[in-house]
Amino acid sequence: MNKSDCFELGYLTKPYGLDGELVAVFDVDDLTPYEDLKMVFVDIKDNLVPYEVEWLEFMDKKIIIKLDGIDTVEQANLLKGKTLYLPLSQLPPLEEGQFYYHDIIGYQVHDETKGILGKIKLVYTLQVQDLIAVDHNGVEIMIPVNDVFILRVDHQARTMYTRLPEGLVEVYLQP
Repeated sequence: MNKSDCFELGYLTKPYGLDGELVAVFDVDDLTPYEDLKMVFVDIKDNLVPYEVEWLEFMDKKIIIKLDGIDTVEQANLLKGKTLYLPLSQLPPLEEGQFYYHDIIGYQVHDETKGILGKIKLVYTLQVQDLIAVDHNGVEIMIPVNDVFILRVDHQARTMYTRLPEGLVEVYLQP
């Protein structure tokens, strides 16, 4: 399995208990589609290693996960900080108007008043606010992921339509 065929589900933070359990954080809005997770891929030195999931216990955004073959604290410590992946085929379907961050890379951004701003380079997922990085003639403009600013995404036209607040673009263009 290659990373290009997968999406980043989350990461393992630390051991939990004495029998190899780990605390995991899933970077998703809804945990429901992952309640019956049977397998995950763990990024170990840029290789995706499959692990069967023995069981999961949800505790808010944190998850206690038991992986097959990880039976001691020492083994769990080796996976601490590792990223979890799942195949793209396991992404839950989206509702109208939603998008996955990996899908919009390369999309054109068209603002209601400024016109075409540039192409989306990447999306920063931060604790406080996710930000879309747009290349505007070599200058990076950051657009908060917010329903007020993002009007819609046209996947066929590979375009994101925005209504940015006055002065946001100019902040990035000042020397």
